[in-house]
Amino acid sequence: MGFLTDIKTIRARARKEINEGAITPDYLLDTDQVCKILNEALATEIVCVLRYRFHYFMASGIHKEGVAAEFLEHSKEEQAHADLIAERIKQLGGKPEMNPAVVAERSHSEYVEGTSLADMIRENLVAERIAIQTYREMVKFFGEKDPTTRRMMEEILAVEEEHADDMADFLFAVEPDNIDKTSKLFFPDEVSTKSDAGRKVETENAPASQKKPSNKKSSPKNKLAKNKSAKKK
Repeated sequence: MGFLTDIKTIRARARKEINEGAITPDYLLDTDQVCKILNEALATEIVCVLRYRFHYFMASGIHKEGVAAEFLEHSKEEQAHADLIAERIKQLGGKPEMNPAVVAERSHSEYVEGTSLADMIRENLVAERIAIQTYREMVKFFGEKDPTTRRMMEEILAVEEEHADDMADFLFAVEPDNIDKTSKLFFPDEVSTKSDAGRKVETENAPASQKKPSNKKSSPKNKLAKNKSAKKK
């Protein structure tokens, strides 16, 4: 299969436009717009790094050990995401924006410290859900016009979904009885305690194969007592 564009033309363009780096004439998106969008994602990741890291140091309570370790792991993964995004912005000819004042304004998620372990978990879950929705929109925007950036955001999105799932599990573990408060973060079909799964089946509603037989059999102890009574007679 040959090139759709004459190879000599491609070679000539590559030499003439050498200062453009990775950006070639067939790039279909506006690089300034792409870098702006990616800088918003970068800001979101940086804020998530800081929030998770703060929660790692401040976590307390009987559930601290497992949850704090997860906070630290998530912080490291969010930093890796930030590095990938920053590198891609540079490849596209832009400048990764890391000015703290600007980062706080551009981040999709908020930096909320929380006053308890449950608060920390809840705030991280909210932030992850925001990132999931906005990153999914980014994936659609890049589409086939920028498959490299799209694949990068798809990989990051997959990890954010894992983070959200982790936080949801921890939240139910820390506040198992506070379903009214925690359920507001989810759609109805996402709330595990509103499902019938795992509940004991009532006898009257159970399938015939699960119903206990009506005629009760005597236990070994009852049989032994009856035999002794008979001998005495």
